[in-house]
Amino acid sequence: MGIRIPPFERYRTRMQRVLDFIDQHLDEDLGLDVLSGIAAFSKYHFHRQFNAVFGLPAHRYVQLARMKRASYQLAYRDQMTVTEVALHAGFEAPEAFGRAFRQHFGQSPSSFRKSPKCEPWLEQLGPLVRARNRLSTPYTSACVQILDVSDVPVAVMTHQGDPTKISETIRRFIAWRKSAGLRPQASTVYNIFHSEPHPVTLEDYHVDIAVSYDRAISFRDDGVTAGVIPGGRCAMLRVVGSNDDLEPAASFLYRDWLPQSGEELRGFPLYCRRIRFFPDVTENEATAELYLPLK
Repeated sequence: MGIRIPPFERYRTRMQRVLDFIDQHLDEDLGLDVLSGIAAFSKYHFHRQFNAVFGLPAHRYVQLARMKRASYQLAYRDQMTVTEVALHAGFEAPEAFGRAFRQHFGQSPSSFRKSPKCEPWLEQLGPLVRARNRLSTPYTSACVQILDVSDVPVAVMTHQGDPTKISETIRRFIAWRKSAGLRPQASTVYNIFHSEPHPVTLEDYHVDIAVSYDRAISFRDDGVTAGVIPGGRCAMLRVVGSNDDLEPAASFLYRDWLPQSGEELRGFPLYCRRIRFFPDVTENEATAELYLPLK
């Protein structure tokens, strides 16, 4: 006799299947008939079911998911033309894409590519982030591994100050990394979290963006310095899916796992190893690992 899965879990699984399908088929028809069929729910009720679970209509979710990918492609993938981004977003003409993009983010695609206005960008994508978090699977102690890691020499660019402007630092870092010939396929990207995500003052916000290297690197006056992520014992928690908000995973490590583990922390901040990047992979395939340094 097989294991009975509780009805609520079956329901969650069907809804998660819809989100995964949307991520994997953003270039295709994602109308009500298609999505209700993926969930195996009646199309006459699916729109209400989706809205009740995720807090926004299915068509709005799809629209935001397409616009999010387009905005990431514009901001971080300069090898793609605006026309290519528009086609990927399901628009037949750049003009229609430009109007829709401006309506969402208050900038034309070209203007956004040159200098993104981060606050309206993050505000518009907020409902999408919140919708995804509603169905996130709770972490358990079984998800955490204790690893012995080696020292990692890294090139570091620091972002200190307004967290809404971190995309500007990321863009500068990507440009530097490309000029240094450090491709993500061969050199691992890290984030080192020196501060809490919402400090008392904006000036206290501090995150390092880093990339590993195994050859001589020329550090010019471009805001990049040499550093080391020290080796030692770490608790590692893998996060698969949207990496926009790592706070639920970090909170689980500090609030739930650490007090029960009997472990003690050592003097280096929580850090993240980026493994698979959105928009290079679909958002449900994006992968990161959080490392909590232990004594």
